[in-house]
Amino acid sequence: MEIREIAEKFASGQFAAVFEYLADDVEWNVIGDFRVSGRLAVIEKCTQISSYFASVTTDFRTLNTIVNGPRVAINGTAKFISNGDAVNCVSSCDVFEFSDSGHLARITSYCISDKQGDLT
Repeated sequence: MEIREIAEKFASGQFAAVFEYLADDVEWNVIGDFRVSGRLAVIEKCTQISSYFASVTTDFRTLNTIVNGPRVAINGTAKFISNGDAVNCVSSCDVFEFSDSGHLARITSYCISDKQGDLT
């Protein structure tokens, strides 16, 4: 799988599809929320988040994907819907850094909740 596809799957919540591409010492920092280090810790966090995603209807939209050498940046929006109502709307940017071997080494995520639900 190419680095662009790995990043796009992760950014859209398809975490399990990229577990095999995580470096052993991968780091994921969601600025202002959490930081996890190590492959198993990142997989555990992804599994927790996937459980939430399974409890709501998700609407992920990718706005831009930029590839520059071993880095991929993706910005987009996510709307989480429960019982027909938006329970959370988020604008995000994820920056993915890959090792020379093509493994995902670092993820830096910026997530901003939009209380008004205007994701345009």
